[in-house]
Amino acid sequence: MLISIIMPVYNEKRYIEEIVNRVLKTDIEKELIVVDDFSTDGTRDILSRVGANRGIKIIYHERNKGKGMAIRTALKVVSGDVVIIQDADLEYDPREYPRLLEPILDGRADAVFGSRFLGGPHRVLFFWHYMGNKFLTLLSNILSNLNLTDMETGFKAFRADVLKSLTLKSDRFGFEPEVTARLAKKRYRIYETPISYSGRSYAEGKKISWRDGVAAIFHIVRFNMFG
Repeated sequence: MLISIIMPVYNEKRYIEEIVNRVLKTDIEKELIVVDDFSTDGTRDILSRVGANRGIKIIYHERNKGKGMAIRTALKVVSGDVVIIQDADLEYDPREYPRLLEPILDGRADAVFGSRFLGGPHRVLFFWHYMGNKFLTLLSNILSNLNLTDMETGFKAFRADVLKSLTLKSDRFGFEPEVTARLAKKRYRIYETPISYSGRSYAEGKKISWRDGVAAIFHIVRFNMFG
């Protein structure tokens, strides 16, 4: 079974080579699709070098369009049976792909969310980020009638036909609440599995801010209540 790994990238020159190497080392049949969302820090030059002759599909956006749009761009060329979303930093570990894939491969799940809050080891960082994630997950659960522990996780896997069946519209970080809402509305089977999490600080390149949290509230309400 072929696994398609979608990696949206924006200004990750410090980490992109390492994360690509880690993905390529995983012991699964895979294709790696990298979408560079108009990086301006030298990431594109590194991608062109590390991707040479390694079978990586690299797509370059001609302007910054956001994570959600990068995922939709990659979906147009996906050929695998299962899709994994892999952030282009070192926060989520590709060695844990088997945890995400197991419920799909054995026929129990249509989508699997890797939860940072189910007991896996994690770097200790920001209290208010933790509380923000808990609040957004709670609000999403209330409106979707799910019982997730980590809606905002960036480590998700989907049956490819399921992900392609969703009419996704969010261009930026609204992807997480939107895809959750659309899965719930179509009553697809969602599983969670514990994962490790090596969160990074803002000095190390973390991009999520309080503004993204406010936007997430809007997206949760929009996609759960208005479709």
